[in-house]
Amino acid sequence: MLRRPLGLIAVLLAAAAALPTVVLIAFGEVQVMPPLWVHFYGVGVSALVATAAAVVLTTVGAREQDARTVLVGGGFALMAALLAVHGLVTPGVLLGPNGLIDLTGAATLPVGGIVLALAALPAFAGRSAIPRILAVEAVLGAAIVVLSVLGAAIPSLVPGLPEPKSPAAIALFAVGLVVYGALGVRATHTYLLTRRFADLAVVAGIVLLAAALYGALFLYFNELGWWIGHIFEFCGILVVGASLVYDLRRGRRSRTLAGGLRAADLVASEEAFLGARVRALMVRLAEKDASTEEHTRRVATLAVELGERMGLSPARLRNLATGGLLHDIGKLSLPSAILQKPAALDDDEYETVKLHPERGRDLLQELGGFDESVTRLVLDHHERLDGAGYPRGVSGDALDLATRILSVCDVYDALVSDRVYRAAWSQEKALALLRREAGSAFDPRCVEALATLVGAAAEPRRVLEAQPA
Repeated sequence: MLRRPLGLIAVLLAAAAALPTVVLIAFGEVQVMPPLWVHFYGVGVSALVATAAAVVLTTVGAREQDARTVLVGGGFALMAALLAVHGLVTPGVLLGPNGLIDLTGAATLPVGGIVLALAALPAFAGRSAIPRILAVEAVLGAAIVVLSVLGAAIPSLVPGLPEPKSPAAIALFAVGLVVYGALGVRATHTYLLTRRFADLAVVAGIVLLAAALYGALFLYFNELGWWIGHIFEFCGILVVGASLVYDLRRGRRSRTLAGGLRAADLVASEEAFLGARVRALMVRLAEKDASTEEHTRRVATLAVELGERMGLSPARLRNLATGGLLHDIGKLSLPSAILQKPAALDDDEYETVKLHPERGRDLLQELGGFDESVTRLVLDHHERLDGAGYPRGVSGDALDLATRILSVCDVYDALVSDRVYRAAWSQEKALALLRREAGSAFDPRCVEALATLVGAAAEPRRVLEAQPA
């Protein structure tokens, strides 16, 4: 199960949820009776400050034209506003007994979660959606204001619902768990791709918000778990909001909750997601030979898209993105005269070029910090199933799926790209060669998946006089 993305995601989410769950089970029903002002100031005033901060975050997201930040920031603003009302209407401080405290307390997490979940819908993605997002959030914000004013002025208008553990509370709890579960899966998938601490923090924040549902809907004011749930809410909002601020300060768009991050995005923004060292190496490669750098970027993008189609886990996709970008990094050590020669290479020059897999592997090992699977991709991307490749001549089961994917994509891009000594092959001609050598040089599954990916699943017309790669 650990090899499957959903299995690994479930394990990570369960591990993150273990501590807050244990805390609620162990201490949730412990009887406490803090003064009412603790709830008024600790929840109401603090949430009011959080509302203002979330509104600022939403404003900054709108200015930066980041729809996801606008949506998430607005969702947190609505959540914090409901929580602020919940605290400020504490009976015995400003108001007497009222149903507003129960309704806002129960609605805070489900409403916030549903708004956050909108980030995954196409209608709420992209810069053009920002006015639509702001309009939805404004309507919900106005509804909260109207409800609060009427509920405070005429307490009898708002019934004290739902009661803890009532059918309505159980239904809200179920809806909330589904929503936050979906958010958690998306956030965890993003973290497994990026391996960024900021994205892991979002996973932890979503888990805290989900755990807070139990305190809000199953426990009473005089039980410790009810208060712990409020702490979880604040911590969850703070942690996720801090991650958004971190991305905005570094000029990045937030992707964690939207679930829209694809492995190809790692290739397109390697410094943000794969690290400064990968970016520095790509810059060096571009300075050495721009056509090689462009080739590696195309190959890496094609490889991770093919890897997604063939079911590679997020961790393996991340390594494939890194290995794809760096698979030709050993060419930094080759003479520019060979790399940029405006003609076919002679035998001696070709033997020199064949050194680049080992030199690339050696460079990454010398730098350190690269996963073993990445260095293996760099070393083995010219190996073939029948052992006719280089530099080691390994074959068959010694080549894992990621290596087979990379080798097919490498050859395909080389064939369909213009070279100084020949014009680009047609897509049909390149696929015909790959299909002809499938089973001997290339993995047939990878070849057919590639054909489907590039829009050529149908058997191509017979290509005469196809030349070896």
